[in-house]
Amino acid sequence: MASILRNPNPNFPSLSKTSSSFLGLRVPANLSWPRRVASAMRSPFSVSCTLTREPVGADASAEYGVRPSSASQRPDSFGRFGKFGGKYVPETLMHALTELEDAFWSLSKDAEFQEELAGILRDYVGRESPLYFAERLTDHYKHADGGGPHIYLKREDLNHTGAHKINNAVAQALLAKRLGKKRIIAETGAGQHGVATATVCARFGLQCIIYMGAQDMERQALNVFRMRLLGAEVRAVHSGTATLKDATSEAIRDWVTNVESTHYILGSVAGPHPYPMMVREFHAVIGKETRKQAMDKWGGKPDVLVACVGGGSNAMGLFHEFVDDLDVKLIGVEAAGYGLDSGRHAATLTKGEVGVLHGAMSYLLQDDDGQIIEPHSISAGLDYPGVGPEHSYLKDIGRAEYYSVTDQEALEAFKRLSRLEGIIPALETSHALAYLEVLCPTLPDGTKVVLNCSGRGDKDVQTAIKHLQL
Repeated sequence: MASILRNPNPNFPSLSKTSSSFLGLRVPANLSWPRRVASAMRSPFSVSCTLTREPVGADASAEYGVRPSSASQRPDSFGRFGKFGGKYVPETLMHALTELEDAFWSLSKDAEFQEELAGILRDYVGRESPLYFAERLTDHYKHADGGGPHIYLKREDLNHTGAHKINNAVAQALLAKRLGKKRIIAETGAGQHGVATATVCARFGLQCIIYMGAQDMERQALNVFRMRLLGAEVRAVHSGTATLKDATSEAIRDWVTNVESTHYILGSVAGPHPYPMMVREFHAVIGKETRKQAMDKWGGKPDVLVACVGGGSNAMGLFHEFVDDLDVKLIGVEAAGYGLDSGRHAATLTKGEVGVLHGAMSYLLQDDDGQIIEPHSISAGLDYPGVGPEHSYLKDIGRAEYYSVTDQEALEAFKRLSRLEGIIPALETSHALAYLEVLCPTLPDGTKVVLNCSGRGDKDVQTAIKHLQL
């Protein structure tokens, strides 16, 4: 069994003090590598848990297409961001990942591909998305002296399908066509990535299978219907907590079995290399547009960028353009669920430890035996026990700050933006909006804050009805 799990670099840090996984199954950290793999094949998912508003790592300091990594080399040639990332997958997937990376770099230099992608994002998705000055939200956060920050929303909710997810789905569908893959699989939590994948598969005539946790299917019934209406097969996952982690595990199992005919459109900046890099680059248009729009509107860069973080694709899409601009503060907001001390949350970067899940090393919610602590969030899209490896890296080097807000705080922000701006945000976005309550009183007058409005809240109305008395 040990031969099917591979460490891509013999110089990679030892895993003796971290946990690891095989297709999402957690294994004890105190076992030798061969015994860990054997244990993974018989180990059930375990459910237990521990979870501030304290910052983590706060002390340290082509228009629509793909581009090479910046001079700071994120990731390196082994697909790692510092010690995070890498490829921890069965040998059966190594060729597919290498083929995918080669195709990605080839298409980054392919003018025809770039032109086709740019045209679809413009004419089908509706880019560029507006950078909207939230005047009444800004007034809400005025200081006692009448000053305060200026709040802008990057309106990814206005994209076709209602979220940022379509950027990556379109690009990966085009890439799959170039690879000759006609069967597409994907995982989804809140359903927005599933809807985006089903949408592009309908657009390009591709077979589409979406894995979704049974619990998420219940709370996101509208998106399940949308996926099926678009022609996708939605497969319910009942294992574990029947949420995003379990859907991802099932999607990977499918890919292992059907790797020759199937392309996996992974929906976040997670998973084995090259996915974290590739998904980031396909979403980097968010940050590129933001820089250009900020220059047009006020003649400078934003001072602060804010985005919610589950796996982390919308945040990385906004942050990436500005990572090397050290005068721009990057803030990610996680889900504290019922509270960080409740044992029911999804604040991976705040409370997690280093381990391996779904093919990459990152921060995870895990117990002393390396078994996953099941996450909780009112938002299905943030209900994940891991996070993208680049976010883990940015936390460790102090380039980005990560905070968390509770379900109740997110619900209040959901209502606040609806009533102040006439914009109903996704519950994922509501977490980022909720953190403004803490952030805005600390900011000098005139500070330019850009918050990524990553999705619209139509899908979350039924969830909100159960919690908000209106």
